[in-house]
Amino acid sequence: MIFRETELKGAFIIEPEIIEDERGFFACSWTPEEFKTHGLNPRLVQCNISFNKLSGTVRGMHFQKKPHEEAKLVRCTQGAIYDVAIDLRIDSPTRYHWVGAELTSDNHRMFYIPEGFAHGYQTLTDNVEIFYQMSEYYHPESAGGVRWDDPAFGIKWPLAVTVIAKRDATYPSLDLTSASAG
Repeated sequence: MIFRETELKGAFIIEPEIIEDERGFFACSWTPEEFKTHGLNPRLVQCNISFNKLSGTVRGMHFQKKPHEEAKLVRCTQGAIYDVAIDLRIDSPTRYHWVGAELTSDNHRMFYIPEGFAHGYQTLTDNVEIFYQMSEYYHPESAGGVRWDDPAFGIKWPLAVTVIAKRDATYPSLDLTSASAG
């Protein structure tokens, strides 16, 4: 695997090294040793699948608070998404900065989002499926979020929003005194 750290320390775009032959291809997408070597959390306890019918759908920006912070490894297995992470770590020099990456079923890229980040995405095509691997179980009491369109972050989404859950659309705007995921 090829690990490329983004401008947000600890957040990586990971590309599998594809071995092709007449049958198709093979690639390794996760080994705990390689993740540890790059300083990433190798713990995986839960995997989820998300399916989205329409292009322009936004899900996010979600996180889990302490003591249940989670790292995520996200891959688009059908279609295409614009995947976004916001650094909410209290002592980070890039706190409140965001980074986005296009993940598609064709480019096979994965986005590693560490603990202390909010995460969300926008579908770029219809009929999109995303596969998540998480380092922590989901704990509803620790779930939190920030607004996907909060001007404090200034996320530049590639498409107009066509579908968004009421919960995601109604998170409050950033309160600089309490917006930490920590």
